[in-house]
Amino acid sequence: MRKYLCLVVLGLFMLTLGCTRKEDAAPIRIGAIFDLSGPTANTGTPYAEGILGYVEWVNARGGLDGRPIELVWEDYAYNVQQAEALYTRFVQEEGIVAFQGWGTGDTEALRERIVEDQIPFMSASYSHVLGDPTEAPYNFLVGTSYSHQFFIVLDWIASEWERAGKSGTPKVALLHHPSPFGISPWKYGGEAYAAQLGFDMRVEPMQDDIEAQLHTLKTWNPDYIVLQTVASPAARAVVAARTIVFLDAPIICLNWCANEILVQQATSAAEGVIGVFPFAPPTVLVPGLEAPNEFLAQKGLSLREKGVHYGQGWWTMAIMAEGIRRALRQGTPLTGARIKAALETLQDFDTGGVTVPITFTPHEHYGTEGVQLFHVQNGQWQQKTGVIYVNDD
Repeated sequence: MRKYLCLVVLGLFMLTLGCTRKEDAAPIRIGAIFDLSGPTANTGTPYAEGILGYVEWVNARGGLDGRPIELVWEDYAYNVQQAEALYTRFVQEEGIVAFQGWGTGDTEALRERIVEDQIPFMSASYSHVLGDPTEAPYNFLVGTSYSHQFFIVLDWIASEWERAGKSGTPKVALLHHPSPFGISPWKYGGEAYAAQLGFDMRVEPMQDDIEAQLHTLKTWNPDYIVLQTVASPAARAVVAARTIVFLDAPIICLNWCANEILVQQATSAAEGVIGVFPFAPPTVLVPGLEAPNEFLAQKGLSLREKGVHYGQGWWTMAIMAEGIRRALRQGTPLTGARIKAALETLQDFDTGGVTVPITFTPHEHYGTEGVQLFHVQNGQWQQKTGVIYVNDD
């Protein structure tokens, strides 16, 4: 009997050991959707390539504590219904434990479902509501929220106005993409903050006939124009403002039109445009961009060629990977709830100067609240300010 019991115990031990080894070596499955063919593909493509590049890079170095990342992804062409369908399939059939999204519409649409499924979610949407764990407990913002970007821009305008010794209050036009993404900074705190500062604001969705819209805007005589859109419509607006309508007000782009694409498409009209950069562009090769730059160089490519959104995608995936790595070190099984809890332990996590240090807590999922301003000089983005943080006063 003793011999029999010993054999049973030994068998159970070996079975447990085998399962543990299988778990320890199993790929970590992460879902992702990218816009590679839809209306934001020109920025979505380098962002996606950055995520895919990081996965290839980290897997070549042994993965996360010996476990490779397996990215399960598809192009959803910026279609919210397609995003929801792909998310459902990835969760139900692919066994994903985390998710990388893209746009504001799909990220907000999935907000409640990821809570039910306990799937930590990062995306390229920085809608302010997504950083509030009471509203979106499984969403994490790696980039500075659109609202925080807008607050910083309004504070900068106020300081520039005062520095120039001007009287009265500035007239600021916010022209935005006609979508949840576009209205986000105004909807989530921007309207109240502009009123607090006493600014005279004009807020309009961008029209297809941007020349006519800018001619009308010129009669209002804005002191500053802020664009919350993607690169191509912003470039059309910049060209029209500078070469057709002859509006000379400073133009400020929030992060999704502050990129190389704007400069390429607007050409000389882009000179002097100011951009909000939560992520360092490759014109400033900070230490955190060395790995992606070397990775691309091995493929005969360059980070300057790929642009700021490649590094943005790379580091968004890197931050997710750091949360997974910490969760793995707390033991198995690896679950979304454990990854969420691990991400909430990040304190001043260093990205090598790509962003300000990242911090998540159980009470706040705004990873960063600081940006740098750049401006176009001689056809490329050059640093204009140091890091500017949200004014918490």
